[in-house]
Amino acid sequence: MKLIVGLGNPGAKYAHNRHNIGFMALDRIAADHGFDAWKGKHQGSVNEGRFGSVRAVLLKPETFMNNSGQSVQSAMRFYKLEPEDVIVLHDEIDLAPGKVKFKIGGGHAGHNGLRSIHQHIGPEFARVRLGVGHPGHKDRVPSYVLHDFAKADDAWLDEVLRGVSDGAPDLAQGDGAKFMNAVSLRIAPPRPSTGTKGPSSPAVAQTPAPDNRTSLQRLMDRFK
Repeated sequence: MKLIVGLGNPGAKYAHNRHNIGFMALDRIAADHGFDAWKGKHQGSVNEGRFGSVRAVLLKPETFMNNSGQSVQSAMRFYKLEPEDVIVLHDEIDLAPGKVKFKIGGGHAGHNGLRSIHQHIGPEFARVRLGVGHPGHKDRVPSYVLHDFAKADDAWLDEVLRGVSDGAPDLAQGDGAKFMNAVSLRIAPPRPSTGTKGPSSPAVAQTPAPDNRTSLQRLMDRFK
């Protein structure tokens, strides 16, 4: 069994905040994979289901971000899980918008939700870091993450959430590489081949190959 935790703050006023991308990802996973209805439990919202033979519990802590660890610890005790069975999906300001990274263990880098989880269960859990970009100065970070995504973010945000949902079965299986491959197929699909370049003819003008990148790819290329 895996406990898949999405971080965020409860309540409609926070629902589309950058800080709530973890909640958004779990909602997409639950909808796409036929999970049951959300239920109030373990100081949060819980949804149980399966990815094939693997049982998984989705958890959205409702303690507010700074106390997320209380909810995670309660669920772990109930299901008799270890930190190695926990995967946390959270916003990451140190990654460009649309970037996704998977890692196991590590620090909390000042993220209050991760800090709380560290305090309650230690650092040896897996993380899915969902890039939301940086406001440019550390003093602006609290306001930035507690504001809604801009309308211009809708396209890349939808692709990221779909990619995370596509890879959720691999995440539950503990295969981080396959999970990241599933995400990449959404956010950076292979560009179509233009074929083999033949000899040029002086009588025929060479037309530049069309830019077939999606708007998300163009955005991500700007941050490389």
